[in-house]
Amino acid sequence: MPEAPSQQEANGLQEVLVVLEVPVRSPKGKQKLALSTDKGKQKPALTTDKGKLKNGTTETTKSLVQIGVVLDLNSPMGLMADSCMNMSLSDFYSANPNYTTRLQLHTRNAKSVFDSSSAVLDLLKNEEVDGILGPQKTTEETFVAEVGVKAHVPIISFTARSSTLSYTDNHYFVRATLDDAVQAQALASICQGFGWPEVAVLYEETEYGSQFLSHINKAFQEVEVGIAYMTSIPTSIEDSNLLNELKTLSTKQTSVFLVHMNPSLGYRFFTLAKREGLMSEGYAWIISDSLSNFMSSIDSITRDSMEGVLGIRPYIHRSNELENFQKRWKRNTVLDMELNVYGLWAYDAITALAIAVEKIKPLNSSSSNVGTRKNTNLRISTLGPRLLTELSRIQFKGLAGDFQLIDGKLKLSAFEIFYVFGSGEKTIGYWTPNKGIIRDLNSVGERTYSTSTKELKIMWPGDSITRPKGWAIPTTGNLRVGIPWKHGFTEFVEVKIDPRTSQTNASGFAIDIFLATLKVLPFPINYKFIHYNDTENIDWSYDDMLHKIPQDFDMVVGDTTIWSPRAEYVDFSQPYSESGVVLVVKNKKPFDMWIFVKPLRWDLWLAIVVACILMGIVLRVLERRVTRNHEDPIRANKEKPGMIYLSPVTVLAFPERTVVSNNWSFLVLVFWFFMAFIIMQSYTANLSAILTVDQLKFAFSDNYYVGFQEGSFMKDFLTNQLHISESMLRNYSSAKEYHEAMSKGSNNGGIDAIFDEIPYMKLFMKTYDSQYKMVGPSYKTGGFGFAFPLGSPLVAHFSKAILDVTQSPNMTAIEQQNFGPGYSSQDPLSSTISQGASSLTLFDFAGLFLIIGSVTIFSLFCSETPIGRKLTKTVKHVIQICVNFKTSEVNPADASVGNDTSASLPEEGFDDDVIGEASEHSEIEIQEIRLSDETSSTPQDLGDRIGSNTERNS
Repeated sequence: MPEAPSQQEANGLQEVLVVLEVPVRSPKGKQKLALSTDKGKQKPALTTDKGKLKNGTTETTKSLVQIGVVLDLNSPMGLMADSCMNMSLSDFYSANPNYTTRLQLHTRNAKSVFDSSSAVLDLLKNEEVDGILGPQKTTEETFVAEVGVKAHVPIISFTARSSTLSYTDNHYFVRATLDDAVQAQALASICQGFGWPEVAVLYEETEYGSQFLSHINKAFQEVEVGIAYMTSIPTSIEDSNLLNELKTLSTKQTSVFLVHMNPSLGYRFFTLAKREGLMSEGYAWIISDSLSNFMSSIDSITRDSMEGVLGIRPYIHRSNELENFQKRWKRNTVLDMELNVYGLWAYDAITALAIAVEKIKPLNSSSSNVGTRKNTNLRISTLGPRLLTELSRIQFKGLAGDFQLIDGKLKLSAFEIFYVFGSGEKTIGYWTPNKGIIRDLNSVGERTYSTSTKELKIMWPGDSITRPKGWAIPTTGNLRVGIPWKHGFTEFVEVKIDPRTSQTNASGFAIDIFLATLKVLPFPINYKFIHYNDTENIDWSYDDMLHKIPQDFDMVVGDTTIWSPRAEYVDFSQPYSESGVVLVVKNKKPFDMWIFVKPLRWDLWLAIVVACILMGIVLRVLERRVTRNHEDPIRANKEKPGMIYLSPVTVLAFPERTVVSNNWSFLVLVFWFFMAFIIMQSYTANLSAILTVDQLKFAFSDNYYVGFQEGSFMKDFLTNQLHISESMLRNYSSAKEYHEAMSKGSNNGGIDAIFDEIPYMKLFMKTYDSQYKMVGPSYKTGGFGFAFPLGSPLVAHFSKAILDVTQSPNMTAIEQQNFGPGYSSQDPLSSTISQGASSLTLFDFAGLFLIIGSVTIFSLFCSETPIGRKLTKTVKHVIQICVNFKTSEVNPADASVGNDTSASLPEEGFDDDVIGEASEHSEIEIQEIRLSDETSSTPQDLGDRIGSNTERNS
């Protein structure tokens, strides 16, 4: 149970009572009532009503509960509500004659806030009511809710759709209506489903309109639908001013409008909108239930002007009870207004009160139990808290649907989605808090959820069946083109302000591309440059500028990078420039006296030296079995043993000399020469690279600072993607500042590297020529493009126009006009980027060393081991047989000689007799003698025998 008010609160309300002691007029036909200041007069809240039954006996006593009603009975809404309440009271007790309680209504007429406050105090003081229905207007609820809390009297509203009052602090203020926050969710879901990125909101300039706007803002943010702009329309605006507002709307790109107005203003608004041409194809209009609840009361002219308008309203289930009530209501009323949901909510509110009162047991009627505070005329109700508790527990099926209060508000229900068509409205779907947009509330076993709303068939304004895109190219006014005011790299965008007219002018590469695209667009566009940032703001960013779309700009033209995070809130055209981010460093060349050593790493140099020594030893071992003549000093026995290590070098230095006699030595030298040739060529190539390619080994350590361009996305790119500490970054605005910082270096307050986009860096390097170099890989970005609002139809047109311009011969002229002669975006970037050259290592030539090592070991095996020598002789013997066999086929006459020769070969090798008998084949035999590893003759004897064979032959 709620706590009773303090004595101080009661005294405060007493002062209000004294001030508001003025007569209140009741409507015609009603009893006139006046506030009384007679403190001694008290009227019990509960009375009894006795009657006689047909048999003459007295019927059971009925307890009467006093309920106050505050309405504007001079308005159609007030009269409709009053009629529905009386019919509800009559219907309920006719259906429940055995109930022991009865509600007694005390109606007060209130045109203004003052009248409402006076009426509420009169009802509390003179009628001693335990509950109040009303007030009718939102502006009246604050004071009434406060009085209800202090008097412990429930204030039940059937018109308050949203409220600034907190239910925790004002729990006696009950809203028997659907909350506008739910309606805002339904509207946001519809806009999201149709794919409209942004909506313009037009609302009535009232307290209720402002409250509704707060719900719309929150709901649209949750579904990521933007609000392009919000326009308030005064309630009493003249038609001429309203036409001016509509003309302003026609100059905007947004073509989706959400209207929240009362019927009198809304009907005028749409009539003038049709006259202004805003109800044509391509536009989408959505109305809230502030208008849609009264669609049955509009005239044919207004309905015709609203053709194709989309609307939502609380869903009312069609039932027999509802149809019977509507028929009776039409018979009993003379109002021009048709019955709507507010009348049904008033009907259900009376039903809820009647049920709640009946459930309160016992219902005390003693005036002592309904006490008063000393020295006050404000009665504190003891029945009110119990009545509030029962109201929060009640659940029943009313004319408007399920009635259940949750946190002082009617339980969430469905909304009906319809559009104006012909002489009526056509329902196309529904929205529920749980399922979203569905086509049929009663469908079973079917898929009913449809977030894209593709299943909703609508005839849009202009008799179009094509869903409006949400954006239209303005036919009047100027396209607001935003351009950045840059401090550097003005070759891309340079802003100039005319001091006389304050007009913004612009030039540069991006501006020239924009002007060139305008010439190839299929339609004319009037534009106006609007600059962003000024020369004093150093904390500006391109992201901040893009967030001004579409509130301040219809598009942004400039050196704006197409980047993935930005694509979440703007659309980009095709890029018109090169794309990518590169690293630029100082062009340091490491020339010194030991530069010739750098092509090969130390391990490779060591391997080469060791290989030379081992090769000399191998050659010495192979050649020791052969004695050369005295003409070759290298092979002389008296030669110093240390000279053998120079044998491999001698082969390279004197290739025309015969420095070895053993065939296995010759084989080893051939492979050695092959390896030496490859190493020498690699050395030459790497030395050339070192002499021509930058060798700055840049590392992101604590000693290095990196520069980037202010206002760009590079700061986020470097910290989030390359994971460079933000403390190591320094921003600059121009190429000159870049150069000065690079000249200083990190140790002197400058930087050692620059990360920026390729177009900037190519221009930077063109200015400072060979002082800098691009190194490392190129990081992919989207290039420069124009930015538009999400869903803008201009994106496709400008993208095609940019392709036409960039692929035309004029593109080179535009580039050289802004960047100077010789500049071209078509120049290959790979020629300017250095990946760096490194020293060759032993691992790079490991395969080559394995080959030469294998050949050397094989030669030693075949020359220096008995098994190897025997195997070698066998192989040579087989080869000789094959050669002789081939020769006998060519010359059959000499076959017998060949056979005899082959048969006379000894097993251990060739001797002198064989050479003498086969003089006719001296050349073949000389070759065989040279291949023998063992001979008993000296070189001089072999020479004499070869000479004698030659003379005999001749």
